[in-house]
Amino acid sequence: MWEELRRFNALERTARGLFLRASLLLPLTSLSLRWRGFRGTQALLQKFLSSPRNLPGDSPQERIALTERMVRAASRRTWPRATCLEESLTLWWLLGRQGIGTELKVGVRKEGEKFEAHAWVEHNGAALNEPAAHHLHYAAFDAAFAALPPEPR
Repeated sequence: MWEELRRFNALERTARGLFLRASLLLPLTSLSLRWRGFRGTQALLQKFLSSPRNLPGDSPQERIALTERMVRAASRRTWPRATCLEESLTLWWLLGRQGIGTELKVGVRKEGEKFEAHAWVEHNGAALNEPAAHHLHYAAFDAAFAALPPEPR
């Protein structure tokens, strides 16, 4: 426990803030999915995207990588461990708050008699929270979920 606290304190301020937000948002997202369902949870999260905050000094790719890392770290430390949908909704929302446009993707597959679903986040067509292109084994729904926030023109 002390080692984890030292590691947390060694993080820069921005990373600590993202980790704490993700740690709070993951269980809240889980509860909301149970009570409101997917559409209700996504609509609730979308309400709080009205004022994106850009983090000073970092490029969008650096912010994406840091946010993804902090969401994954927070997910490993929540109990019960967050599902791919909870983790993806959290990442999607945190990036949207930073003004980074992403798409939440949900796909399905049938493996023998077993039906499986999976969620991930994409930015400019690249999956963000996916090790080893795991999402390629799933057929994503054609009706894409809202890209957030709208990309500036």
